[in-house]
Amino acid sequence: MKLLVLGAGAIGGYFGGRLVAAGADVTFLVRAGRRAQLERDGLVIESAQGNLKTPVKTVLAEELGADYDVVLLTCKSYDLESAMDAIAPAMQGNCSVIPILNGMSHMDTLDSRFGKDKVLGGLAAIVATLKKDGTIVHGSPIQRVVFGVRGGAYSANAKAFADALAKTSVSWELSEKIEQDMWEKVVFLSACAAVTCLFRANIGEIMASAGGTEAIERTLNANIAIATHEGFPPRAASVEFSRNALLKPSPLTASMLRDLESGGAVESDHIVGFMLNAARKHKLDDTMLSIAFTHLKAYEARRAAGRLSPA
Repeated sequence: MKLLVLGAGAIGGYFGGRLVAAGADVTFLVRAGRRAQLERDGLVIESAQGNLKTPVKTVLAEELGADYDVVLLTCKSYDLESAMDAIAPAMQGNCSVIPILNGMSHMDTLDSRFGKDKVLGGLAAIVATLKKDGTIVHGSPIQRVVFGVRGGAYSANAKAFADALAKTSVSWELSEKIEQDMWEKVVFLSACAAVTCLFRANIGEIMASAGGTEAIERTLNANIAIATHEGFPPRAASVEFSRNALLKPSPLTASMLRDLESGGAVESDHIVGFMLNAARKHKLDDTMLSIAFTHLKAYEARRAAGRLSPA
């Protein structure tokens, strides 16, 4: 299997690096500056699961050809259009793309561009950041990838990717119910993003505030109802996980809050907006999602106008 990883940032660089270390044929599609950094320093990972420094193969967009079996897509949702343009030369023949973006709405966009038969489902669970010097810092024990063909059908490319991951230390699953897995993640993630961004606080701080617990529970219950009406009722274990994470005091925040507090771009439409639209489609409780989405869009407007307060 020949794997192309879009970018060598925190997520793609981490999983791609672990695959390189296990002997997989991996190439990173990067910009010129990141290529120079990788050629000089190698791909560097700092992790309690094992540090890594290794040379890697890279390709620039203008050099990219069609000789790949799988493309691992790890961009942010707001970069999806340019990401699709970048990987298009590789998406020839029997090549498949495995997107591990947050949310769900990117699937229709990818299907329209490349064809549904080429687009697998996927998700990742990891806490990782990219330092200015190019080092990837893995900040927790979690390092998991779940992927599969929608509908549970067999795919030689999915099996080849699974075989490659089996040689690494990464936790992975070739799922026969990947759409169910993706819906369960967005139920949790969009609730976490909505409440922590809206209140600019972690779960423990929100719960310690008047009405905080009720606000979190209302948001989570709405998301569970949305997924159920979409035909993917969350399984008991998923509901228990979400309630344990969101309704017990902890320092948990969504990465979207960290992006917001640093003045960065946020995936408002792709995560909170997506669930808000689904709530309205099914005439479900949209109160918390609506307020959170307005908050995020107001932030985006201020950011675009250069009116954010100094950090």
